[in-house]
Amino acid sequence: MSAVTADLIIQNGTIVSADASTVGSIAIKDGRVLAVGAAEAMPQARETVDVTGLHVLPGAIDVHVHFRDPGYPAKEDWASGTAAAAFGGVTTVFDMPNTIPPTGTAAILAAKHDIAASKACVDFGLYGLLGDDTIAHVPALIEGGVIGFKLYMGNTFGKIPSPSTGAMLEAFEVVAPTGKRISLHAETNSIMERRQERLAAAGRQDPLAHIASRPAVVAVEAVSRAAILAEWTGARIHILHISSAEELRPLREGKARGVDITGETCPHYLLLSTDDYHDLAGIIRVNPPVREARNREPLWAALTDGTIDLIATDHAPHTPEEKTRNDIWAVDCGFPGVETQMPLMLTEVNRGRMSICDYVRRSSYNPAKIWGLYPRKGGILPGSDADLAIVDLAREHTLYDKELQSRSKISPWNGRRIKGLPLHTLVRGRFVMKDRKLVDGMRGFGRSVHEIQNMPAPQPRNTDLTMQAIVGEAADRRVEHIA
Repeated sequence: MSAVTADLIIQNGTIVSADASTVGSIAIKDGRVLAVGAAEAMPQARETVDVTGLHVLPGAIDVHVHFRDPGYPAKEDWASGTAAAAFGGVTTVFDMPNTIPPTGTAAILAAKHDIAASKACVDFGLYGLLGDDTIAHVPALIEGGVIGFKLYMGNTFGKIPSPSTGAMLEAFEVVAPTGKRISLHAETNSIMERRQERLAAAGRQDPLAHIASRPAVVAVEAVSRAAILAEWTGARIHILHISSAEELRPLREGKARGVDITGETCPHYLLLSTDDYHDLAGIIRVNPPVREARNREPLWAALTDGTIDLIATDHAPHTPEEKTRNDIWAVDCGFPGVETQMPLMLTEVNRGRMSICDYVRRSSYNPAKIWGLYPRKGGILPGSDADLAIVDLAREHTLYDKELQSRSKISPWNGRRIKGLPLHTLVRGRFVMKDRKLVDGMRGFGRSVHEIQNMPAPQPRNTDLTMQAIVGEAADRRVEHIA
């Protein structure tokens, strides 16, 4: 080891994994972890940074962000969105396809890759859109480099059409043999549209009308249906933004049946409730909605016992004007979250709601494992990318919208006190945020992670009954009959 000179040593921090934490040092060379151990065991280095008293976490992996680029630059772009990620200790983000144009073809995906690569300061993955009119593009999208697919079972920002159950089954059949995971906005569109139409006709424009239009049954039905289709096809699925206690049952039942189904929740479902609508009004409007307080404890319990696999944010920025309209149906859904997730969750660590290791498992290790990025991402061990969030668990701070790196300066967290803050963020061994300041020259440093993705072998099922199989069989028989 003495013959090797490291580029950087992070010295004397409490190094945290999904299973343990210990005081030690990390040697970094060429963007990867070279060694982890006692300070005296480290090689010579060109630079040493002492972080005594701080915790060193694997950078968070946020599998659910909307950076709005291309299409909505006033709301967010890849430069501002990834700057927010860096300030939040997030070193890898997965961006959703409801941009303009939606990421549904190889050409559109390639253009989006170029935009992200030119602006991002953290690593990224791009979702491909999975819908009725994009099923045929699945092979080309995979060839072009997607981290997975996004399917909208319910309407949300961007008004992406929701496929019929028949199209959804066919989509699952096509994706299942590729091994890619399908992330689902699991709300049943027909229920929501019918209820919203009736509520609007009755003159309901108040904030609580939004939750009335999307009761938990929309998620229960959608998760149940998705799990059945995944079980039949062998597709891998991920349930986004779990908001209710009721949808935990079909999630648990799917896991018990052997369905490759995972799920996430977000800080706003764990920490807010309908009690907050009075003060926050349209600011809190998001899909699915923030629900009654009775849902919070079951969500925390599910996060603790592993029913919910990870924490994400659904970072969905809008302008203040778009969030403060008097008519709730005219308010855009969503708010920024990639920068505030880690401080909010570290505050809960300090309160004893979870251990720091539990947090690392839900924010980094599990996302890396689920999307085939581990061990390059999601841990601090020799050979892994040196993606690090160095945090001060004792630092008290107040979150203010005006200080957000996001272009969206309006969130439910304005004025909230937190305890636990990222001070430095490294991506592949380079500081992108240091001493709570963005490091110059890092724009364009981020890379797509699809090239390092290594998913387990797929296990498609009922392949003789897929749409492709039966249509092909019918065509073959027609040819035989003609002959």
